[in-house]
Amino acid sequence: MEDSEIIALYFARDESAISQTATTYGTYCYSIAQNILANHEDSEECVNDTWLNAWKAIPPTRPTHLRLFLARITRNLAFNRFHALRTAKRGGGEMVLALEELTDIADKFRSENKLEAKELSQCINNFLHTLSERDCSLFFKRYFYVIPVREIAAKHHLSEKHTSTILSRTRKKLAAYLQKEGYL
Repeated sequence: MEDSEIIALYFARDESAISQTATTYGTYCYSIAQNILANHEDSEECVNDTWLNAWKAIPPTRPTHLRLFLARITRNLAFNRFHALRTAKRGGGEMVLALEELTDIADKFRSENKLEAKELSQCINNFLHTLSERDCSLFFKRYFYVIPVREIAAKHHLSEKHTSTILSRTRKKLAAYLQKEGYL
């Protein structure tokens, strides 16, 4: 079923929208949650919460890209659950590694101001457009989808060491870019 048809089901408040969404995007959303949480039960619950949040958000929201809309919901829910689990001393896994890799940059910029955060988000988006397609893909897979370096390397036919080096250089470029733009 096409995204526009699924969205039309949401707008009609037809409950089959949820089952169609789960059929089309269930595996995709589960992989996002699993990369962050590294726990089957928590990932399943996160995906189920994604469907509920999508039901609540559509309408009034009409996503232009349903896949990315659902990815964002899943990712945010998984991050929230990760932080809750980590607070309870149960966290760990790939998410910790990915966050530690970005710690140097994140520690230099802290803002509770939503406007500043939105501007920073746009700045990072602009930075990503300056990267080669490969480097952008590596960065996005690592820090948005939290895919382990070994999997990213395998998908791009690179060694883990080479992939780690590219990611390290990209983080340094990001830090320099943010500094040039006045964020660090």
